Amino acid sequence: MTEWTPERVADELLARERDRRDGGRLVDEWPQLDLATAYAAQDALVRKKVDAGERVVGVKLGLTSRAKQERMGIRSPLTGWLTDGMVLAAGEPVPPLIHPRVEPEIVFVLGKPLRGPGITAAVALGAVASVHAGFEVIDSRYTDFRFTLPDVVADNASAARFVVGATGVPPSALDLRLEACVLSVRGEPVDSATGAAVQGHPAEALALAANDLGRRGIGLEAGWLVLTGGLTDAIPLRQKEIVTAEFSHLGTVHIEGG
Repeated sequence: MTEWTPERVADELLARERDRRDGGRLVDEWPQLDLATAYAAQDALVRKKVDAGERVVGVKLGLTSRAKQERMGIRSPLTGWLTDGMVLAAGEPVPPLIHPRVEPEIVFVLGKPLRGPGITAAVALGAVASVHAGFEVIDSRYTDFRFTLPDVVADNASAARFVVGATGVPPSALDLRLEACVLSVRGEPVDSATGAAVQGHPAEALALAANDLGRRGIGLEAGWLVLTGGLTDAIPLRQKEIVTAEFSHLGTVHIEGG
């Protein structure tokens, strides 16, 4: 049997994504898959996407809520990569995936580079050019979304697709901690939250991302998008079903299952 390596992990997860199939946890096959090795696999996975013609356009945060962190036994969110192959245009249905779930997010567009460590929330927010409403579609390559922390990190934090609202607001015009969002399915409200659900303030999540990546020698670039993390729990996205997120000041975004 071929020995497991970060490259082999990346190839396995990319094959599951391509074939729209899930599978077992990789830590069960390779117990040595720790967090550092998982990030190496994540980087290899995204590098292979870039080699295939995609372009990195930003980063995402996962497990930003305190409850999710406690369930996974961690104290900080995890990070993943966004590419232009994950972008959904307004009104474009989500393509067939394995078992997609959707969550509303506050999205930052960076106007300046940002490189940690040592970044505070205030400094992070000062690098933001505009704030947008958004949706992230997550799609784990593991059966029933059952994974350990190294598994999900290697799987690029379950990244699949995302949509960003057209309305951009300067961060100085918002109280992001209080920015409210109502999540509706087929026009019926199913959940709600404010920006405080993301690390107490979305800028805290941005600072954490900058510092985490900075410790790995990576900086955030001007023009990049940052998905700051789900405001509510992710909900299943069913075929032809329309999910809506209505924000206090960031407008409304819609997403439709394909």
